[in-house]
Amino acid sequence: MTNLIIDVSKYLIILLMACYTYFNFRFFSYKEPEEKKAVCGRQNQAMFLIHLLAFLVIYLKTEKPEMIAFYLVQAAFFICYIWGFRLLYRNVSRLLVNNTAMLLCVGFIMLTRLSAEKDRAWAVRQFIFVVAAAVLTWIIPYVIDRVWQLAKVPWLYGLGGLILLAAVWIGGNTSYGAQLSLAFGDISFQPSEFVKISFVFFVAAMFYQSVSFRNVCLTTAVAAAHVLVLVASRDLGGALIFFATYIFMLFVATSNWLYLGAGVLCGSAASVLACRLFSHVRVRVEAWLNPWADIDNRGYQITQSLFAIGTGGWFGLGLFQGMPGNIPVVEKDFIFAAISEEMGGIFAVCVVLICLGCFIQFMMIAGKMQAAFYKLIAFGLGMVYIVQVLLNIGGVTKFIPSTGVTLPFVSYGGSSIFSTFILFNVVQGLYILKRNEEEEHEK
Repeated sequence: MTNLIIDVSKYLIILLMACYTYFNFRFFSYKEPEEKKAVCGRQNQAMFLIHLLAFLVIYLKTEKPEMIAFYLVQAAFFICYIWGFRLLYRNVSRLLVNNTAMLLCVGFIMLTRLSAEKDRAWAVRQFIFVVAAAVLTWIIPYVIDRVWQLAKVPWLYGLGGLILLAAVWIGGNTSYGAQLSLAFGDISFQPSEFVKISFVFFVAAMFYQSVSFRNVCLTTAVAAAHVLVLVASRDLGGALIFFATYIFMLFVATSNWLYLGAGVLCGSAASVLACRLFSHVRVRVEAWLNPWADIDNRGYQITQSLFAIGTGGWFGLGLFQGMPGNIPVVEKDFIFAAISEEMGGIFAVCVVLICLGCFIQFMMIAGKMQAAFYKLIAFGLGMVYIVQVLLNIGGVTKFIPSTGVTLPFVSYGGSSIFSTFILFNVVQGLYILKRNEEEEHEK
């Protein structure tokens, strides 16, 4: 009977995830607010059923009563987060709130499953990170809606970010060949996760003031300094995010194809140079080109990831039926491989499409903003988000070399969770600001 429940639940979860993803894009076709509310309500129903079925399977496989308590606490959090946001902010983007909850739900399910296998506290710690981040960042839309001086202090964002990155370069902890974090006793955090947000504010504020050649050169110099410090710290995943975000923000602000072409050429040349200068970059590139040549060493992580994805197929093996624990750092950089193995290719593609839906919403908000500063912020944060998603999934699937970045809201990590909540709530604040302005105009 237990095996029957587990097998049926696997297909029901995939069906519900497909329905949720369909509603995610159906939302954009509706014009009336009541229709959008209805489709968001259906999304909530699908998400809570997925959460329930997944934890039912986890309980049946582990037979641990604490899993029931953990499920109830998570469900209570989702209820408070979704409906609390709506109570605090009348004009909130329900789609972004729902997608945040759905991605967190997927992360909780996979981390709980991985924690049970490896006897780690990843899921519990992640839940604490999420609750703290959700509570602390709830005020951001309020600040965005009421503080009008954000564009007046570009050098505070630029120099503050550089100082943090330089501190990591000088005295940061090394992880997998890169200096990524600062430690204060038992607490560590990754400054680049937060600097990428201040970086977007810096670039937006500078281009809001002027897009003259002199100002573009000055902004480019500071942006290049951010990237070079990250390269010196060997955080090449972070450097790629900063670089791509700046190039596209520059193009949107100036509409100059020459800048875009020059940026792409410089980026290509820098990639070749980094491969020659840094041994750990060469290792990753060689592992990407032919992981089977050194399957027990350099190619082990990517080959295990590909085995997991291939073994899972379209419908997955089911929770606790695969071996995702064989993948190094599976809870962080390679969690997408674990999702593909046990939840299936269809479920994994739906996760990607949900991330794409968030990006589309970011771009639509950017398009509606009249002030250039707000428009560039929404666009820049959207680029930060989607580039990180593509780098993570591209590395896991061997589309590009692994860059060591996390999958936002899904992978384990306190810094990643906090920075992604900040990013989403800044964009949420811009959406609320625009909706409030539209309501005042109608009155």
